Amino acid sequence: MPLSLVQAEELIAAAHGHATANDWKITVAVVDEGGHLVALGRMDGAFPLSAQIAEAKAAGTALWHRDGERLAASHASRPGFFDAVSRLPRLPLIPGPGALVIRSGETVLGAAGASGASGEDDRACVEAGLRALFPGWTPA
Repeated sequence: MPLSLVQAEELIAAAHGHATANDWKITVAVVDEGGHLVALGRMDGAFPLSAQIAEAKAAGTALWHRDGERLAASHASRPGFFDAVSRLPRLPLIPGPGALVIRSGETVLGAAGASGASGEDDRACVEAGLRALFPGWTPA
């Protein structure tokens, strides 16, 4: 079962709080296990394209069951295959830091992706959101 809308909004609020504390302007997208958008939050001042990038990061992460960095490694090792598969869903898949799979045990609930800061800073915002939603959460 994917995250509820209330859970997705809580994750986004915590990620935005982390971004605000660091003076970053980001967008955060939360998708279900099929890569479909559950919630999206774009901070005032975040660049317009960040909304589409955050959603595409999250969707790719959910569909491949791999965090953004691992997805980037898959892209680097098999770019032709990755590019072909990226055309299958409604969004292109964007590999790279700033997107994390959301799991309950081994079950994929969805993913969250951020865009607007550096890749590492985007990831830190998503991690803050996951820690708020799942106390005790640590990166895999």
